Order: sequence, then structure tokens, then C-alpha cells
Amino acid sequence: MNRPAMEHSKCFTEMMSDLGLASIDELFRDIPKEVRTGGLDLPKGMGELDFSRDLRQLLSANKPATSWLSFLGGGVYFHHIPAAVRSVVSRSEFATSYTPYQSEISQGMLQALFEYQSFMAELTGIDIINSSMYDASTALGEAVLMSHRISGGSRFLASKSISPERLAVARLYAKGAGLEISTVDYDGDSGLVDLNDLDSKMSDDVCGFYYEIPNFFGVLETGWKEIRKTVDDKTLVIGTNPLSLALIKPPGEMGADIVIGDAQTLGVPMNLGGPSIGVFGCRSEHLRKMPGRLIGMTEDSAGRRSFCMTLQTREQHIRRSKATSNICTNEALLAVAVAAHMAILGRAGLRSTAGRNIRNMNNLAEAIDSIEGYTAPLFDAPHFNEFVMQSPVEGNRLNKALMGKRIHGGLAIERWFPELKNCILVATTEMHTSEDHRRLIDALEAIR
Repeated sequence: MNRPAMEHSKCFTEMMSDLGLASIDELFRDIPKEVRTGGLDLPKGMGELDFSRDLRQLLSANKPATSWLSFLGGGVYFHHIPAAVRSVVSRSEFATSYTPYQSEISQGMLQALFEYQSFMAELTGIDIINSSMYDASTALGEAVLMSHRISGGSRFLASKSISPERLAVARLYAKGAGLEISTVDYDGDSGLVDLNDLDSKMSDDVCGFYYEIPNFFGVLETGWKEIRKTVDDKTLVIGTNPLSLALIKPPGEMGADIVIGDAQTLGVPMNLGGPSIGVFGCRSEHLRKMPGRLIGMTEDSAGRRSFCMTLQTREQHIRRSKATSNICTNEALLAVAVAAHMAILGRAGLRSTAGRNIRNMNNLAEAIDSIEGYTAPLFDAPHFNEFVMQSPVEGNRLNKALMGKRIHGGLAIERWFPELKNCILVATTEMHTSEDHRRLIDALEAIR
């Protein structure tokens, strides 16, 4: 037995003696028998060569966007990531870094996170951006709780046209705080927030309202002035796709008190749906109620520019009664990737990429709409890079047929929105060519 193993065994023996226990069975005797597994039925270990071969065989079942043509969206998107971004985040100084508690040896990571905050604050038009949340879903959950801290009230309103999965996560957050989340309808023709329904549901016990631009259907909300007026002095939370902000008015200029989103569209690969990086920002007057951590720029004792963790309102650092969140970390490496991606593309590059997304969306929707039996886009409103398509056949059946042609056709959404029968959410990005669109059109024309 090697020395570390011997020391570990000695410590375990001493612990058992201090607890007055004679065996490992006694240590776990309080665990009810009905929940015990009786051990794990695991296969025998294998060598590296056999393991690599077995793992490749398992992974071969995946059909990624790099080998199949994919029009999936709904929150996770296939975008180009410059090789320089991968080079930056692969550096050991970033890839192996953890929480930068010791600022004197963490200046590189701290500055990179500060740059992420600065870039994202400029893009969203909001005063303060923290150094990231886990994803847009957790950011929304935290925004609901923060709205309650700002405005009081026991109810929170959310547009029905947001991601159903984000709404489900937000409701879990709200349940623990004793808050109720009610949905506001969308207009059946435009996909925009139903202003009359919003107005009818506003009351003194409402703490805030959340909508997305673009929303889950890809629709760009045009009634933001009326929404801000209707919400009045309650907290307004706006969710966004950061890439779209290269072309459209930022939510900070739409009167948002809190801005959330998912920066996966800027330098983060799809990775089977995760990890992702949640954007979270607010107006400066709400800073002390914001979750997460904030990196600030300051000066050291010699007067040199330096960076430090300025704000951390979590339980590990302050009194629990004063903490705003129990989220204990952030997506630091992905924040570095986002900052690198935005720096490499610059203003012109971001605008160009966003513009190609809109043009691709318009071209594909027009082509699909020309096929007999298909309608695209379903909603009469401006869109960003995805849209709802209505087909003559059931969504899952259509997708199954497309998969036979090595195409991921889109996201069937009828399970979440029963009123949208035979509807599929189709996303197209700068990764798609006119030939890719033609291939999808040919496949759709052959399906009846």
C-alpha cells in the first residue's frame, strides 16, 4: 500500500473509533433498507485501448450538426466559432483556473471576466452585467426572485411565448420563495405579447413581467413601449439573444430593469445542449439585489490598474439573510470564450453575422412558404434567425421522415403549444448555405 493510501486508511480507522463504530455497516445503518441498492452492477474495468474503442462506438449513435444538416434551435444554436476563440480558452491559465479568490495571482482571469462584463453591458445597453450565470433558465429564475426583492408582491407574470423549459425552471425557483408565475397570452396572428391580456393581469400583487426579444418563436417584439407603460413601476425583465443585439435596439433602451439571456450564440459550441452561459444584468440602482459576482477595476497599492472581485452576494461570503442567491460559481471559462469571440468579430463582424442570420431566415421562410400545404413564417411579424413553420403532417412524423434524409428538421412544438398544430420551430444561421436550404426544401416537397 502506498503512503497516501496508508494515511487515508489510518484516518478512516480513527474516524470510526471516534464515532464508536466497529464496521462500515454500522456507519450506514441509519439508511432505510428499502432505499439501499445492494451495490452497483458495473462491468469490469477495461484498458485504455478497449475503453476508447467502446466509447467511440457509443458516441457513433449521435448525429451532430457537423455530420447531418440541422435546423434545430429553440435556445441552442449552431454558429461559427473562430479557431482563435478555441486557442484562447485552451490556454492553461484559463482552462485550469478556478474562482479567482487571490486577485494578486488571478489578474488575467479577472481582466478577461471584466472585459466580458464590459462587452455585454455595451451590447445589452444595461448598466451592470455580472460575470455570468449557468444559463438563461437559471438567470430567469434568479430574475423572478430579484423582481420580488425590488417590487414586492406574490405574483410574477411571464409571456407565454417564451421558452417552455425556461418557464419550468423559473417556476421551480418561484415555488421555493412562495411566488406564483402566471402567463400572459400572445397574439395568435403576430406572436407578439397580447397587450390587452397583460393589462388585465397587472395588479398590486404583481412584482414583475418577463418577455423575450426575440421570443421562442423567433419573433421580434415591436410593442416594447406599450409594455413598459403597462408594467409601470413594476420590475420589467427582458430576455434576449445577444447576437441579435448587434442589429436591434438593446433591452436597456427598452426600459428593462433586468436583462437576461444566453450567450451560447457567441463562441460556445452546442455540446449536446450544455454547458451554456447565462447573461444577467440590471440597472445600477438594483445592484445590491443582483445575484452572482461582479468583477471591478481598481488600483493596487502602487497605483497600478488592477482587477478584483467587487461584489459577491452569496451565502459563502455574506450573512445568509443578506444573500441574494445560493449559486456558488459562474461559467468563467465560457465567459472568456464569449469575450474572445466578441473581441475577434468586433462591431462590424457581429453586425455582419446577425445580418446573415436574418437574411437566411427570410430566404428559407419564403422558400418553405412556396411549397403547397406549408406556411412560413406562421406569425406575421419581424423575426431573427428562427420561425414557426406549419406543415401538412404532424411535426414528429415530419421530423422522422427528414431524419431518413440525414436532416434534423426543427423542433416540434405542439407538445408545449397545443394550439399550434403540426408546427415546427425552424432555425437557420450563418452556417447554412443556399444549397443547404435547397436540400431541406427538396425533402419537404417529397413528404406528404
